[in-house]
Amino acid sequence: MAATVTMPQLGESVAEGTILRWLKREGDTVAADESLCEIETEKVNAEMPSPYAGTLEKVLVQEGETVKVGVAICEMVTAEAGGAPPPSPANGARPAREAPPAVTPARREPPAAVAEGQPSTWPPSEIRHNGSADGDRSRRYSPAVMRLAGEHNVNLAQVHGTGAGGRITRKDVEAYVKVGPPSPAPEAETAVPREETAASADSPAPAAGTELLPLSPTRKTIGERMRRSVVEQPQAWMMVEADVTALARWRDSIKEEFRAREGVDLTFLPFVVKATVIGLKQFPILNSQWTPEGILLKRELNIGVAVATPEGLIVPVIKAADGLSVAGLAHQIADLAIKARNRRLAMADVSGGTFTVDNTGAFGSIASAPIINPPQAAILSSEMVVKRPVVMPDDSIAIRHMVNLCISFDHRVTDGSDVGGFMRAVRESLHSFDADTPLY
Repeated sequence: MAATVTMPQLGESVAEGTILRWLKREGDTVAADESLCEIETEKVNAEMPSPYAGTLEKVLVQEGETVKVGVAICEMVTAEAGGAPPPSPANGARPAREAPPAVTPARREPPAAVAEGQPSTWPPSEIRHNGSADGDRSRRYSPAVMRLAGEHNVNLAQVHGTGAGGRITRKDVEAYVKVGPPSPAPEAETAVPREETAASADSPAPAAGTELLPLSPTRKTIGERMRRSVVEQPQAWMMVEADVTALARWRDSIKEEFRAREGVDLTFLPFVVKATVIGLKQFPILNSQWTPEGILLKRELNIGVAVATPEGLIVPVIKAADGLSVAGLAHQIADLAIKARNRRLAMADVSGGTFTVDNTGAFGSIASAPIINPPQAAILSSEMVVKRPVVMPDDSIAIRHMVNLCISFDHRVTDGSDVGGFMRAVRESLHSFDADTPLY
């Protein structure tokens, strides 16, 4: 029988995905759970397994196109589990695997019929991208299209889109690169297309000397989450300084040996995460989130570590960080950073975080005001370790390794007393780390 495959939701906050490439072509036989296509979201790249066994009948979303979760991406003719030819719908046969609620007949219906047949969680206007789609849809470029355009110095405004709703696909960019920019059209043919006129009515064209940069999925998500954070969460800020002289000297003495033995760098960050875990155990209120029903305490200590990538900031998560040694944390941080920068994070790598640590010191910052990663209750930033003169308890002046620790917290969840206690615990832990601290 015929079945429709839809864009899956790869994560609770993911609203859309981009087809990077189809791993199967129209007419190909596909086994259940066999990779059907590669999908890119603002968080991860993932191969999508086929929910059915059968034949790929029609591709509805081309490579490079971005569509919302729940939108049909292809149509399949399903086969029975035993490998028999696909039965006709009249026989009442079921596909090899249980069809999800979103499955609809592959036969295309007029928009009104589709709207009646779809669950309310699928906006009818997004079931198909056609000529009546919103005018700005063609101005949204997928990361794959943007990368390809950047490689060949292509102005996407000059590329004709053949995808759904006029969207520009990778094939459109590749064709443009082969052919080159179009020749100037006669004056009689220079009328602005209707959809571009509609788009310009919503947002003025860039002024001379400016350039409009298309938003990548990652940047769009960062923007929305940060807007949501500052609007919904009343955020307060605190900073303390920590003397990490003993830690700095110890780390300097063992970092080369550690790298030779473990294959990863021993940075300050694993120690900051370790100290954070110690602080959260003493003040678990910061390992929580606000809900209308009450404050939801999290038993697991899953620490998100912000990683800068060319597409924007990604926060992979160290699961059960309280069960890891300093060396184990160093390996986890290094592995997740590599996966993030190579766009190879799985959904499990970016979900479930309960508290976030941001290593802004890596960029030379000595003070910052991080924005909370919702729905978490707080975020800690570790600044650059610097040497400066410090007045010691005996009133002498010494050169010490100092680091500022900054925290932004949801003031609905807790107050300055708890946050101050947490920051004191983190500071004291960092101050105590020395050659007697176990690495394993």
